[in-house]
Amino acid sequence: MKRLATLAVAAIAIGLTGVALGQSKEIRIGLIADKTGPLEAYVKQMQTGFALGLEYATGGKNEVLGRKIVVIDKDSQTKPDAAKSLLAAAYGDDKVDIAIAAGSSGTTLAMLPVAEEFKKVLLVEPAVADSITGDKWNRYVFRTGRNSSQDAISNAVALGKPNTSIATLAQDYAFGRDGVAAFKEALAGTGATIVHEEYAPVQTSDFTAPAERIFNALKDKPGRKVLFILWAGGNPFKIADLKPERYGIEIATGGNILSELAKYKAFPGMEGATYYYYDIPKNKINQWLVTEHEKRFHQPPDFFTAGGMSAAIALVDAIKKAGGTDTEKLIAAMEGMSFDTPKGKMTFRKEDHQAMQSMYHFKIKVDPKMEWAVPTLVREIKPEEMKIPVRVPKT
Repeated sequence: MKRLATLAVAAIAIGLTGVALGQSKEIRIGLIADKTGPLEAYVKQMQTGFALGLEYATGGKNEVLGRKIVVIDKDSQTKPDAAKSLLAAAYGDDKVDIAIAAGSSGTTLAMLPVAEEFKKVLLVEPAVADSITGDKWNRYVFRTGRNSSQDAISNAVALGKPNTSIATLAQDYAFGRDGVAAFKEALAGTGATIVHEEYAPVQTSDFTAPAERIFNALKDKPGRKVLFILWAGGNPFKIADLKPERYGIEIATGGNILSELAKYKAFPGMEGATYYYYDIPKNKINQWLVTEHEKRFHQPPDFFTAGGMSAAIALVDAIKKAGGTDTEKLIAAMEGMSFDTPKGKMTFRKEDHQAMQSMYHFKIKVDPKMEWAVPTLVREIKPEEMKIPVRVPKT
């Protein structure tokens, strides 16, 4: 009997050790990022913000629930097929618990079915296309980044005034087309009218032909005439060299990274709405981010740095709330979950897992001492003010 009791105690001890080992295994995060290509600068910012966010959310320990966080990053090179294959390898071969889609709307859309196939959470930051949490969405997809509708509605708040004619210039892929569609929808009832839509290839550098069509559509319209530019990367502001002001046309756009804000210096007083500018949100997380980023990199955090930090905080909060990395428990924890970010509070909407968040109506101020134009706050546009459509298919 004594020997049996001893064996029983030993068996229990071995069992408990196995549980402890199981609980202490790594939390593996796959980061599928467009590290090369036109969005390289955006992705580098996102990765920096993600690392800072993990540091902040874990108190510098880089672990959750006693489990070390290991980030496995792969370069999707802004190629949808590559992104799809790399995500499948991350879920299948690398055994990642959660993946982050850190790239363009095109590469992100290619990854969505893979998350559904492997039944693993895919967190999206920074791709914007509405279809990601719309008609191409599945229940494993969550997004901390803003979507096209949030961009569009906030910019419609800034620009949608009576007796205003608007032409749009956007890139000819999901980001541009989804963004313009949402912008048109958001302008309904404001008194402003879209009179022309222009789409150009992503790598366009000569805007002469698009400008001619835009100017012809706007030049004879009464009232205020606005060219709204929706573009990621490149330099669509070259269109200003063709002097739209001779037709009374003003240029408007949303926020952007600091290097791009340097181009905004040519447009003092320009209005729009932005996702983030480091000097706008006033909260302790943003204060930490600005202080640490300036200390380590000798410049303030940028547009997508805040997004990366938000994604990391959401991920850590979700794992804590779920008590681990089981997919179904994570989904249950994340649906409706609120979490604090450099922008303030965000909440994953239960219906489509889109993060509801504030946007910022700005007006450009030119300070000769600054390398870039300064988006000064007109007002914060709260999530509850924006009627963001739920675009997921009805079941």
